[in-house]
Amino acid sequence: ANIEIQILNYSEMKKLLCIIAFSLCAIASGVSQPVSSGKSTILINNKPVSETKAAPGTVENVMPAAMAATAASLPVGAGKYYALIIGINDYADPNINSLDFCIRDAEAFYNAVTSFYTFEKENVKFLKNATMSDIVTSLDYFAKVVKPNDSFLIFYAGHGVWNKASETGFWLPSDARKNSTLNWFRNSALRDYLREVNSKHTLLITDACFAGSIFKTRAAFSDAELAVNKLYELPSRKAMTSGTLTEVPDQSAFLKYMIERLNANKEKYLSSEQLFSSFRIAVINNSNVIPQYGEIKDVGDEGGDFIFIHK
Repeated sequence: ANIEIQILNYSEMKKLLCIIAFSLCAIASGVSQPVSSGKSTILINNKPVSETKAAPGTVENVMPAAMAATAASLPVGAGKYYALIIGINDYADPNINSLDFCIRDAEAFYNAVTSFYTFEKENVKFLKNATMSDIVTSLDYFAKVVKPNDSFLIFYAGHGVWNKASETGFWLPSDARKNSTLNWFRNSALRDYLREVNSKHTLLITDACFAGSIFKTRAAFSDAELAVNKLYELPSRKAMTSGTLTEVPDQSAFLKYMIERLNANKEKYLSSEQLFSSFRIAVINNSNVIPQYGEIKDVGDEGGDFIFIHK
């Protein structure tokens, strides 16, 4: 018989070798190879993937469950962080004692939140020796600019007064007079503003005498913790203060330890309750006050929490 020999050119030979090599690799491996396009998954060969491997088209979750839920649920970047920071040392009325450290503490707090957390400086008002007009004008401003998905923080360090007869608490702006309440800023007025500022979360931090009068419940500290994403979902109106219905010292252990914790924190998400619990015992052990944490009365708290987001 005649044998016909066909001579392949270089291009044809190259194709043939590629086909043979691919076939040998497929036979040797015998394992299906998942290829994901992001929308659908194609399996080369039909042998099931080992049960120890992740299912095709999925990515193994290496984050803790709570953190993964948080990252998925928190609308990071969707809302802005606003703050009104007030520190008052000097009072026009000589019958009201001046303070030494309130502006210093307020400045330290300002530096902490603008340096390490998502408070842009253009969204923060820092009032030194604020008058009644300064406080009201600033709250009017935030009531207009804060949107329902934003977070709003108020920090106050200065004198506070408690009227036992009327059960009313006050802040004393720098132009307050001892013998007239005309320029005393009432807790009830603050609550009205907190209703008007339509934020997702509002946190009030006060270091003043009798600051605990703002609370719905005075012994509001709770050891129970919820997932951060659940706390973020629900609206909140929380406060932490340096004491209850008592006088507090000018040299504040409350602010000292709180600012230390803010500066030292490395967690991406920090709830206000977690922050409070991290320094509460240190304050009690190193001062004569018992700091308080809880919901602000009658302003729309629904059980959520203010979340500090680390840069």
